[in-house]
Amino acid sequence: MSTPVISSREADVLALLGEHLSNAEIAARLFISVRTVESHVSSLLRKLAVPDRRALSRRAAEFAPVQMAAPVLPAPLTAFVGRVRERGELAEALKKHRQVTAVGPGGVGKTRLALAVAAELAGDFADGVWFVDLAPVTDPGRVGAAVAAALGVGEQPGRGIDDSVFAVLADRQALLVWDNCEQIRDGVAPFLERLLAACPRVRVLVTSRARLMVPFERVFPVPPLSRAGGGDSEAVELFLERSAAVGLSWDPSVRDTVVALCERLDGMALAIELAAARCPTLGLDGLVAGLSDQLRILAGGPRAADRHRSVRAVLDWSHDLLEPADRALLRRVSVFVVPFTTEAAAELAGFAPLDPGAVADGLGRLAEQSLLTVTPSADGTRYRALETIRQYGAERLDEAGESEAVRSRHVEWCLDRAAGLLDAGGADWRARFDAVAEDLRAALAWAAEQARLRADAHRLALSLAESAFTRNLPGESQQRYEQAAALAGADADAGESLRLAAAVAGCRRLGDDMFRLHRAAAEAARRAGDLAGTGRDLAAAATVAYRFSSEFTRIPAVEETAAMLAEARELSGAGGLGPAPDLGAVRAPDRAADRASGSGPGRDSAAGPGDVPAPDPGDVPASGPAFGLGGAPDPGDVSASASASASASGPGPAFGLGGAPDPSPSSSPSASAAVALAEAAVLADAFGAVQGATDNTVEETIALAERAVALAHRAGDPVAESAALDALSGARSWAGDSFAAAAAARRRIDLLTPLPPTPARTHELLDALAMASGTALGAGGLAEARRWGRQLAGHPLLAEAGHHATSWLLVADAFAGRGGEVLTGSGRFLDAWERGGRQQSFSLGPAAASVAMVHGLRGDLAARAEWLGIVDRAGTAEEYRHGYGAILDAMVLLHDGDAAEALDRLAPEPEQVWKWVTWIWLHWYVALRAEASVLAGHPDARARTAAARSLVAGNPVATAHVDRADALLDGDRPRLLATAKAFEAAGSRYQAARTLLLAGGEHAAAGAAALAESGLGR
Repeated sequence: MSTPVISSREADVLALLGEHLSNAEIAARLFISVRTVESHVSSLLRKLAVPDRRALSRRAAEFAPVQMAAPVLPAPLTAFVGRVRERGELAEALKKHRQVTAVGPGGVGKTRLALAVAAELAGDFADGVWFVDLAPVTDPGRVGAAVAAALGVGEQPGRGIDDSVFAVLADRQALLVWDNCEQIRDGVAPFLERLLAACPRVRVLVTSRARLMVPFERVFPVPPLSRAGGGDSEAVELFLERSAAVGLSWDPSVRDTVVALCERLDGMALAIELAAARCPTLGLDGLVAGLSDQLRILAGGPRAADRHRSVRAVLDWSHDLLEPADRALLRRVSVFVVPFTTEAAAELAGFAPLDPGAVADGLGRLAEQSLLTVTPSADGTRYRALETIRQYGAERLDEAGESEAVRSRHVEWCLDRAAGLLDAGGADWRARFDAVAEDLRAALAWAAEQARLRADAHRLALSLAESAFTRNLPGESQQRYEQAAALAGADADAGESLRLAAAVAGCRRLGDDMFRLHRAAAEAARRAGDLAGTGRDLAAAATVAYRFSSEFTRIPAVEETAAMLAEARELSGAGGLGPAPDLGAVRAPDRAADRASGSGPGRDSAAGPGDVPAPDPGDVPASGPAFGLGGAPDPGDVSASASASASASGPGPAFGLGGAPDPSPSSSPSASAAVALAEAAVLADAFGAVQGATDNTVEETIALAERAVALAHRAGDPVAESAALDALSGARSWAGDSFAAAAAARRRIDLLTPLPPTPARTHELLDALAMASGTALGAGGLAEARRWGRQLAGHPLLAEAGHHATSWLLVADAFAGRGGEVLTGSGRFLDAWERGGRQQSFSLGPAAASVAMVHGLRGDLAARAEWLGIVDRAGTAEEYRHGYGAILDAMVLLHDGDAAEALDRLAPEPEQVWKWVTWIWLHWYVALRAEASVLAGHPDARARTAAARSLVAGNPVATAHVDRADALLDGDRPRLLATAKAFEAAGSRYQAARTLLLAGGEHAAAGAAALAESGLGR
């Protein structure tokens, strides 16, 4: 099938579609009209035979200039010689089979053959060919991490690095080349099986000294170079080419000698190359004589029948020709897993009989003999040994009795480098970490098995955990913190490592792991005799079960959590807080949706579509407030929410229902604060958990949350105070106090921003940014919502989770009327959501629905339908039907002039859908409901606008909505136009433009122009 011919201008448009730009943005970028862009898009749809813009964006790369986003295949420094038959046969095997293993002894040429074939087949794989060097990997459990690093894939929240790789490759057509798998076959085989099952268009070429022994494997034996043809054989050609590279040329009369030499070397490629490197100093006769002697020495020995005998013979022979100091240097630097510097080699290998000052010259001599490879890098020359030579050097190290001494020095070197990474930052930090990471891992693996080095291994595990977290490798960070806990010499140290691991698990959205690790920390504290600490950690586990209930694969039993909380109270000395609040027995819900149902304040839910019943019009939740609460406070008045408005050194927060009692003198402040938060979570369900089913009132929930804030503040723990403020924000939203909820969320960011980026602080900050963006939107602070949303979208830990990163920014931009930015951001959201396994979350549904709304305002019904389909999978049906979906659908219907349908979408009284519209949607719901009532001519329109005005006072956008509704009801055009300015001042571009359309006449044209400028034109 021929490639479609597109013009250069169409190629420009297609490239920008690949960046997910709107027509208006493309027009601005190319200095052409929107209508011209639309014409080009139509032409591209026709020429490329694709159904929509999304499909066009995916094909953009096919017509873009060839750009390598990352090194895909290593560029060999020497020419590839021979192997014509093997290249053809291996290529054919890869076309017929999804997994092929090129098997052969070390030094036979497996890697070079695989690279040559992969380069030839690159054009058959639309998504590229990727090389994964597994030689440095010693832990079978890190195969997935190595593949991810080669692909440039980061870990997705809620899934491990292996699953992140599978998600990225799920629909890709790619060839992966995995080199040097023999030492970790136990890890390669199961990972490979899962990969092939999850990614049907991926093929994998493995090189290994031994087959993987899996049923789907196609084995391709790699033979030595052919010696057939005598002087014209492939083996002789390789020798002549490599010796020519070092400045030698041969008289035809010596060709028979070369033939004999290659025959003695059994055609082994590495052996031939090493021999050619010796020619300038030994000459051909010396080579033959030396090798003949070496082979006689080996004859009859236990290695004579080994398939590696030729390489070992050449390596033995090359080694014996070295000076003693160079022999010592070669075996000692074999400990390095990745390329190393001269300074590193001197530090590791520079002890008797080797002088540290002689190391640089020795490395040069080893490189001249092809025993080391010179690797240029940004920070100078580095050296590395091929895997075969490194393994040989390790054997020699053991034979010399130096293994323990050299590896111990390697551990010390790694500890020093790890400490340096923690103490220094800079733009090159990531590169410096990557340059030593595999050495740190190898040193840790060895040290962990040495009883005398247990303390060093513990330190190294902690350092590696912290650096891995900074490097955005949360999966490894959690693993290393847990490893540090296992290596700790004291239970108290183990507990601290487990708490850090739990915080990293929180960043990964792994509720089960958070719960498990906090409980393990409690047991470590119990063993250490720290009863207050035990209570604190048990309380933390109980809080996690409710606060992050939607992040569990199996939610802990209600009875189990309640028992943990009771024990935590007893052990922590929290009795000084007074008796446990009597809010009724903590019990499992009769119906999973009776409370929160996944739309609780500030929490996402594991509840799926259909778990939440439609509300009974007469069923007003007992804890749902009446609308007679009076006017809203000043949005900036944090004290109105009874949140922690004081500075960290100031007094604790004020309490409307009585201050928190002083803990008993024997209690731990941090434990008391943890228990108080757990009581707010478990007893009062402040977070709206999936399993929450308490019968307490909103006032009781607020009281417990306020107490938790006060005690955390008193304990001087900003992270704990942020968690308590999250509970208070949730409780205030249940009360319908949007401003107090937003103030508490803002306070969280103020507390967390100055802190160092520890795992616990990072976990809290990610949550706080999302909550601050959402609650600011709920209070009409569009600029604030967008600011927090941008910070969340740009957080490095969410680089691979674009759906979670951009969700609140998409919602805020949609409500602000920034259509072009929504369409641009939606591409990142959609790609990440699909790579992440199409997760469901309380924030993902509103984000997808916001994109659908923008398409609806633009009149793109097909795109709107597509995004509504995404809403069905990313959110829950009841949240969409009765909460954010009612609001967003009504905005589209009102835009289309269908006020009656919009009013029907908003028909339930707010009390009837309270649990879906509280938190951030309440003001939007009542304001739009009032306006739809006016435009639809509902008899209660004036009463509804009056009720809405009282509730939304202080919210600039919602107030402008109500003012516009009143102006429309009264037919007051000047007042109507005044609301356009109010909307503009509040940052609501779309509503300002829509007001002009409603005003009609000469204002309608200005409104239409404003919509087009915002990316919302039709």
